Parts: sequence; structure tokens; C-alpha cells
Amino acid sequence: MRPSVLFAAFLMLSACATPARMHDEATLNQVATGCGLALGELIQDESEKKLLLTIHQDPSPEQRACVARWARKNGLKTVFVNMQFPEG
Repeated sequence: MRPSVLFAAFLMLSACATPARMHDEATLNQVATGCGLALGELIQDESEKKLLLTIHQDPSPEQRACVARWARKNGLKTVFVNMQFPEG
């Protein structure tokens, strides 16, 4: 294969692998409340930028779908952490 073809293929493939960007807390809180979650229940860790963590006790299917849709649109992988919070 010719070097110019290989180089062009490399450029096209590297363009598809865009690094994940960190979303600020205000954006994540806006998405959370729009999906029926509380403030702070969506987080993105600096060390794993591609993961969107949802920390909520028993999220509904609608909440899960809403978060997953936004994450997919923004190139993130959703992780649902099911927390059992102590009662009163």
C-alpha cells in the first residue's frame, strides 16, 4: 500500500478518536435536573473523562434513558451507581 494512502487513513481514524471533554458542574446539574435527578447526582471524574457517573437511589427507566441519551450525544459512557441512602 502506498504511504500517502496509509497516512490519509491514519488521519481519518485519528479524527474519529476525539478526547472526552470535561463538562462543568453547572452543565451536569442542568442535565441532572432536566432528567429528574437532584443537583450533584451526575458527576464526571477528571481521571476518567469518558465516564458519566449517575449516583441516585433507584433511578426510573425514564431517568436512565434521559441521562444515557445526553451522555451518548456527548460521547460519554454512562455508569449508574445504585446507592442505598440511610433513612432518616
